[in-house]
Amino acid sequence: HNNATCTFWRDVEGFAVSPINGTMQWAVSQAAPFRRMHVRGDLVLHQNHGWASGGWMSDSLIDGNVDSGTQQQWISRNSTWKSWTGFNWNMVFVGVTAPPVGEWPKPPFTKIERTPVVREKPFLMVDGQGAWSVRMPELRRDSVGITWNKSETPGRSIPLSRFYIAHPGKDSAASINAQLTAGKNLLLTPGIYELDAPIRIMHPNTIVLALGFATLDPIQGTPAMTTADVDGIEIAGVLFDAGPKESPVLLQVGTPQSRARHIRNPICLHDVFFRVGGAAVGRTRVNLEINSNDTIVDHTWIWRADHGSGVGWNLNTSENGLAGNGNSVIAYGLFVEHHQK
Repeated sequence: HNNATCTFWRDVEGFAVSPINGTMQWAVSQAAPFRRMHVRGDLVLHQNHGWASGGWMSDSLIDGNVDSGTQQQWISRNSTWKSWTGFNWNMVFVGVTAPPVGEWPKPPFTKIERTPVVREKPFLMVDGQGAWSVRMPELRRDSVGITWNKSETPGRSIPLSRFYIAHPGKDSAASINAQLTAGKNLLLTPGIYELDAPIRIMHPNTIVLALGFATLDPIQGTPAMTTADVDGIEIAGVLFDAGPKESPVLLQVGTPQSRARHIRNPICLHDVFFRVGGAAVGRTRVNLEINSNDTIVDHTWIWRADHGSGVGWNLNTSENGLAGNGNSVIAYGLFVEHHQK
């Protein structure tokens, strides 16, 4: 019935679309990033004016009009389009080149002219000679518009040889941690990783890039991932799924009482999503705990399930979605729902 309110965990990144009829449809709700895209035409964020509720666009170019229509809530960051039409509950525009006319509350537009500080999500790439690498975009301050309007996204390319490529069913927390300790970055291929201990990110500038929403499932009541309080860690595209035994936290960024400043090279989280129940019974006290100062959260959905499998007040328990302890933490696209405290 044109209802997109359960269209979660979908992602498009890094390609161009030339719609046959001139209009691309992207009818989604939470955890559905639209990044570094070029639409050679118009874009609609709904399906035949049915329900849709929540989405994200960044570093994207739309040659024509974006029509939000019945889309209830949306955030666009550092994007460019010819025009924007439509509104419903809440539309947020940060660092876009042509924001629509009007101000909160009528129409419900929140507009910030420049993005204070951000680094775009790292991405996998291959050159003309077939050499694979991961592109790490540079940190930008007071920015407007896309990163690739003149050439490739400014930043540095890291050869894939400097990554450990992990596989579900083959790799454990122990095998992954051994590679991280040795100084490797981490590429998580798609699938579910059942973890009996946390993945520990200890070195500065470590990149953790997940493909296909690779899912970390702590099955022994531990955190799924922890980081040291060091510069430049990047965690991107990971789905954290609470396990059957209660974890104290799913992702802990920095140790408690972290005091270091990371203004010049912050820790960044891109498209990190959290699920407690919905697929199966899951339990955690805290989903995302940020202790490190200056951390940037670049789109997250932290969801205690209200439907699906393993759902009930005493089944999929979760006290807090986000515990923010660090100073000067910035979040773009912060979606947190249904937690018990």
